[in-house]
Amino acid sequence: MFSALEILSTLLIVVAVCALFFAIKWQMTHAQLAEMLHQQNLDAQRVVQPKQAFDPELQDLYAAKAQEARDLHNTIRRFIPKQFIQHLAAKHESDLKVGFADEDDLAILFVDICQFSHLAETLSPQQTLNFLNSFFLRMNAPIHANNGFIDKFNGDAIMALFDHPDGSEHDKVMDALQAAIGLRLALNLYNKHRENSGYQPINIGIGIHYGPVIIGTVGTEDRMDTTALGDSVNIAYRLEGLCRNYHADIIISEQVVLNLPPRHRMTFRILDNVIVKGRSQGQKIYEVLSHLPKQQQIIKLAQEKEILTCLSLRKQKRLGEMADTASSCIARYPTEPVFAQFLAQAEFLTRNPFHENKSGAINSPLI
Repeated sequence: MFSALEILSTLLIVVAVCALFFAIKWQMTHAQLAEMLHQQNLDAQRVVQPKQAFDPELQDLYAAKAQEARDLHNTIRRFIPKQFIQHLAAKHESDLKVGFADEDDLAILFVDICQFSHLAETLSPQQTLNFLNSFFLRMNAPIHANNGFIDKFNGDAIMALFDHPDGSEHDKVMDALQAAIGLRLALNLYNKHRENSGYQPINIGIGIHYGPVIIGTVGTEDRMDTTALGDSVNIAYRLEGLCRNYHADIIISEQVVLNLPPRHRMTFRILDNVIVKGRSQGQKIYEVLSHLPKQQQIIKLAQEKEILTCLSLRKQKRLGEMADTASSCIARYPTEPVFAQFLAQAEFLTRNPFHENKSGAINSPLI
């Protein structure tokens, strides 16, 4: 039989072994729990701090995407002038849709290559395209340098608008006139380049008008274009066409003259009073002389008195006297084409007395 002391000793040994077992078990469970919590913490860090913040490959990917977005933005700007977008923003529009329209008073400038059709006949299609791009490149700078933007290229012609943000009507017409002078200077440099390359020089006509214009979008949902519309656009276009009839470099409307700032330094003279195609009212037109050599300006300004005399005689229907005055001026100024125009008008109106309206304007130039 075991004594009481032996039984007690055995129980103490069993209790000690059990305590040791549970201690070891608890220590292992605690370590596993700590490991699990650590792993969860790492997982949480991956969510809070994305992988791309530390992954060089993803950084490069997102940098490439950002560059693509910038390139796309610059490409779109080539098709949609930023000034057009500014008009869109002024109307609090967030999306460019077909039918958007904004009306504003602008200066409109048309520039066109004289006798382009004849020139194109001598060139291959690729040569024609190269020539036009070379020409447009040189005409672009004076327009942008004077707060203008090109609305469209139409064949060999350029249509530009001058809205001078936060500027007055004086600023807008002066911007257009300064651009026209710059275009003539750019043409002179271009013709020197053409001469050095063995090509014939070219000439351009420029027409400028000031008035209300509707700037908007036209087309369909899958093919849209920005454009400028209105009577003012038609007048500017017709003025450019008159440059060939009067052998003038730059023709401007009376609205441009009336909106010049008081202390401007532009030199111009009156040319005629005409009814351009598409209108019923007469339009006084003027020839800009500021880009010409000083002596040539003096000669042309000296002829303005005879021009005004011919216009007054035409309005009074004293066509015989008008013809005599024009003939006399042709003899005195054989290189000035405006008086040949007046002589042809006097002869035509003698045969067709109802061709002229009450304001003294003639429907169109005759030669």
